[in-house]
Amino acid sequence: MSSREGGCFEPSSKADAKMQLEGFAAVKELIDEAQRIVICAHTSPDGDALGSVLGLMETIRARWPHKEVTPLLADDAPVPRIYSFLPHAEELERPSAYTLDPDLFIAVDLSQMGRLNLAQEVCRRAKKVAVLDHHPCDVPMGDAEVVRPGAAAVGVIIAEFALFLQVEITPHIAQNLLCAIVTDTGRFQYQNADGEAFAVASLLVSRGASPSEISLNVYQSFRLPFLHLKSLVMGRITTFEGGRIAYSYATQNDLERTGADLDESDGLIDVVRSVEGSEIALFLKKVPNGKVRGNLRSKGAHDVSAVARLMGGGGHRAAAGFTFDGDIDEALAAVLPPLRKLLKENCDAARSEG
Repeated sequence: MSSREGGCFEPSSKADAKMQLEGFAAVKELIDEAQRIVICAHTSPDGDALGSVLGLMETIRARWPHKEVTPLLADDAPVPRIYSFLPHAEELERPSAYTLDPDLFIAVDLSQMGRLNLAQEVCRRAKKVAVLDHHPCDVPMGDAEVVRPGAAAVGVIIAEFALFLQVEITPHIAQNLLCAIVTDTGRFQYQNADGEAFAVASLLVSRGASPSEISLNVYQSFRLPFLHLKSLVMGRITTFEGGRIAYSYATQNDLERTGADLDESDGLIDVVRSVEGSEIALFLKKVPNGKVRGNLRSKGAHDVSAVARLMGGGGHRAAAGFTFDGDIDEALAAVLPPLRKLLKENCDAARSEG
C-alpha cells in the first residue's frame, strides 16, 4: 500500500518510489525548458487515456500558467461519447489539425510510437519527448519517462505527479483522474485495484471528484442501439477448454444493423468476462480497413499480455489487446492456439508446484 509523506503518495516498493521520483524530476525539467507542449495518449482512447491527458494538461497549466499546453487525440475520430462529459474534453484537438512543432511531446498511457497512430507525426516534430505510462516496455521512447507497470492506472501516476509538483488538485483535475482510475480498474473490480489505487481515489474524491457522475456517464447511459448490440454479443458467447476460455464477437454488419458506434463496443469484453468459470475472455470486433481488434482479459494469474504481444499488440497481465489483419474467423484461428497453450502451461506449472 502507498505511503503518503509530505503530501505525496509513493509506491510501496522502494525501488519503484525512487524510480518514480527521479522520473518526475526529469519530466519536470523538460516542462521547465519547454514553452509549447503537447499531451497525447494512444489510439482508440479509453477512460485512463483521456482522463490522464486532461488531468495532466490542467496540472501543467496550474503549475506553469504561461505555457502553451495542447491536449491531442491520436486519431481524427471524435472523443468517445461516454467521455465527452470530462472537464475540458472539448479542447482535445485532432492530430491533422495540429501543424505546429512542439518543444515537448508528452506521451500518456503508452510507451511505443506505433500506438500514437496519426499523432506520430506531431511527436516526430517535437524537440523532446516525455513518457508517463504503466504498460510494460523494454525500450521507452522518451528523453525522460516514468514507466511503472505496478500502477493501476496512469491516472494514479499523474495524481502523484501533481502532488510532487505541489499543485492544488482542483475538482476538474480530480474528476479527470478519478475517471482514469475507475475505468482502468473496472470500477475497482480488476486485479490491479490495489491499496494505492484506493488511496489516490479517496484523495481525488476529497478534492471534488464525483464517482456518481462518472458512473452515470460511463456505465449508466447506454444508447438503445448499443444495448441491441450487447444482446447480439451475449447470444454468441462460446466457451473453449471446458469453459475456461469465453469468447464472442461483433461484425461490421452488427454495427450497421443496430446503429451502434464502434467506440461503444469497447466495454463488451466485460460481458464476455462475466461468464461463470471462465479464466480468460476474448472479444473480437471488425473495424475499418480490413482489420479486427481483439480484447483479452484474465480473471486469474494468466498473463494475457504475452499472447497480445505475440499477436502484435500489448497491455497488462490481466487486460491486453491487439489488432489483426484479416477477418474475425482468421483472427480467432490465430489467437486461440496461444491462449490454449497459455492455459496448459499454467496448469502444468500449478501441478508441478503442487
